[in-house]
Amino acid sequence: MSALQQLWEAAGLPAQALEAVSLSGTEPVLPSSFKVGTAAQAAIAAAALAAAELGRLRNGVRQRVSVDMRHAALECCTHFSIDDRVPDIWDKLSGLYACGDGGWVRIHANFAHHRDGALRLLGLAPGGATERGDVANALRGWKALDFEQAAADAGLVVAALRTFDEWDRHPQAQALSQQPLLNIEKIGDAPPRSLPPLAPDARPLQGLRVLDLTRILAGPVGTRALAAYGADVMLVNSPDLPNIESIADTSRGKLSAHADLRSVEDRAAFEQLLREAQVFVQGYRPGGLAALGYGPAEVAALRPGIVMVSLSAYGSSGPWAPRRGFDSLVQTATGFNDAEAAAFGSGPPRALPMQILDHATGYLIALGAQAAMRRQLAEGGSWHVQVSLARTALWLRALGRVAGGFDAPPPDFSGLLEASESGFGELRALRHAARFSITPAGWVRPSVPPGTHPLKWPFD
Repeated sequence: MSALQQLWEAAGLPAQALEAVSLSGTEPVLPSSFKVGTAAQAAIAAAALAAAELGRLRNGVRQRVSVDMRHAALECCTHFSIDDRVPDIWDKLSGLYACGDGGWVRIHANFAHHRDGALRLLGLAPGGATERGDVANALRGWKALDFEQAAADAGLVVAALRTFDEWDRHPQAQALSQQPLLNIEKIGDAPPRSLPPLAPDARPLQGLRVLDLTRILAGPVGTRALAAYGADVMLVNSPDLPNIESIADTSRGKLSAHADLRSVEDRAAFEQLLREAQVFVQGYRPGGLAALGYGPAEVAALRPGIVMVSLSAYGSSGPWAPRRGFDSLVQTATGFNDAEAAAFGSGPPRALPMQILDHATGYLIALGAQAAMRRQLAEGGSWHVQVSLARTALWLRALGRVAGGFDAPPPDFSGLLEASESGFGELRALRHAARFSITPAGWVRPSVPPGTHPLKWPFD
């Protein structure tokens, strides 16, 4: 309960609401020396309880929320199948490599432009013919920190392996230690807005419109949670950017449209969407949307009273604030891969058993959006919520370690999967781990490919 209480206090939500939550299960639930089950359970419970609280404000009905630790942890494993095929979301070149100075780097190659950029930096031919052995041989001529910096200078996504002590001495870690886990800031004036009346048997976020400009995992997981609690979520993708197959899982419950924000016509349609939304979540590289005219101040001017949520890899300030990053890279840079290997006792650097930084941060996105929405309903204003993978990593580390954590069994998803028809084929994925006492969480809309829907809200 203490982990959940930390998140609840970070969101500034009323302590008495914690009496309506039940948590079951104990560590370890997955093989790790870190409390990944606790982190998953607390983050999901906080997001769900925040939804229940918003629902109570709207109809006076208090729901209880319960979350089982094993179910929560497995939901954070991104396990799904399409027509009985379990996709491999990792490119063959993604992963950890030893360098010539004895250090290690992790390369993220899931997108072709990141993979090919890294190969060019190594003097290798871009394309699918290159093998891991070729990359390993080329990296023997590099120092780990030098390759990390050269990749960052080229706009690529690479992280050098660090210990916890090495990360703690890094200027970005020192900047991050001064940033809250959830930064909720008022950024403009606006009158309090109301949500439509809520029937006692309606999911708590029914009538809430969420504009979703996120990609990969953390952002889509957060907005998927809001959809599970009843919000109308419109996922907006650029027609020119690639996606990974996990979009079939993370798009459950969402509308999905294309928009080219360099197009005058699409910008006009997008801004109309924004004017009719209560929440806007974005997870593009720092400064990316601001360069297109959709930074926090501009969004608040277009839609006074908006709750905007921004996701970054390494935080809102410090030398690495503009740097791109993904969960696997943040794990490597901030010391987790080294610490996990040391706890295991042998072998190369070791990843956590799931992308818990992505998933926990995703539920913090949902928590922060709802906490700011509660403030907007009560006192007005436009609000900006900021979260980051690296700050979530600091919270996970502070939860402590699990003795004998590697004795936990491997993931077993039996009994937790549900099947649904989707625009990708028959989708089998995990039910949501948060259980509401009156209005079950779940996804009404099927998962569909980007661009399936028009760029407008299809309802009054």
